[in-house]
Amino acid sequence: MRLRSIAALLVAPLAALALTAPAANAAPDPDLTVTAARILRTTPVAVSSLNTVPVTVEVDAKYTWQEADRNTTLYAFLERTAGSGQVDTLFTTPLKLYAGTARDGSWRGVVNVPSTANGKFALTGVKVGRFGPGDMMDPSPVPGTHPTVTVVGSNLPKITARVIPDPVPYGKGYSIRWSVINGQTGKPYGTRLKVWLANDNGCAEQFGGPIYLTDTNGYVTKAYAASTTEYLNCLQLPGDPAPIGALGFFVNRLPRAVVVSATPSKTSAPVGTIVPVNGTVSGAPSYCPVKLQRLYGATAWRTVGTANVRLSGRYTVNAQPAYRGVIPYRVFFPACSNFKAGVSRTFSIRGT
Repeated sequence: MRLRSIAALLVAPLAALALTAPAANAAPDPDLTVTAARILRTTPVAVSSLNTVPVTVEVDAKYTWQEADRNTTLYAFLERTAGSGQVDTLFTTPLKLYAGTARDGSWRGVVNVPSTANGKFALTGVKVGRFGPGDMMDPSPVPGTHPTVTVVGSNLPKITARVIPDPVPYGKGYSIRWSVINGQTGKPYGTRLKVWLANDNGCAEQFGGPIYLTDTNGYVTKAYAASTTEYLNCLQLPGDPAPIGALGFFVNRLPRAVVVSATPSKTSAPVGTIVPVNGTVSGAPSYCPVKLQRLYGATAWRTVGTANVRLSGRYTVNAQPAYRGVIPYRVFFPACSNFKAGVSRTFSIRGT
């Protein structure tokens, strides 16, 4: 899947991916009502580097769905309320029923707290099922004062990336040399680290990807095909159930040359008549502008009409002969996104 809305940026700086809860898509599950929630930890959680500390979470809930049974699972959200860590939302592993029934019982599980959280988190909502992008319901809210946990993180991982070559020529593949080191000391962790390397949906709509191992200096290099140059690339640090850190970005690309064609629907028309001019821009740079230009004097081209390239790569601009005689025109495509500027051949419309 192409991330067209994001890919429109085309050249984006390296940026930490926001590891947050999926965006709200629907109302909370009407069958799930949370009556109480607890975090069984009253003291701050001290955690360092790539480690995690399990903290027990309990939820009292009523689940009235007709097929609810003891195998039903829930998971809970903990959202940042203070601090500035790399992770804004924590997810529990699937909660298991430990008392009562699925229709009115108590559930227990753990949140594996990473150092990258480094702040204060509140238990705000619960969903049915296992954590994953396929769950489209909003969380059922935790009532009353939300229980909280404070995370004190140290030796947080620092993720960087080097693209080779940079920028990437059009139609060519590239490599990314990823690095994961101790952000506090500026040195490697000294062991081979497991990382997820993904692109496209694997970065933006779900967690996880093929597992790679860094070397002991924290480096891992992956080659990417030319077909992925418009996609988001990312490295994620594996966690359970979600990553504990990530970096994602689009590669810089050299602009692509275009070929602009332009054909008037008529080669002569009465003065003042609108004459559609149809054409294409190779590469289909949709939504980029084209400019119909008319020659003034010997060398001055002036814009007399504009339009946008359609998804098909085609466009239509309107010429309007201003006087009797042969009038030279051309269509100019200004540099747009990762496409170079281009211009059509000159054509003429005779005003009569």
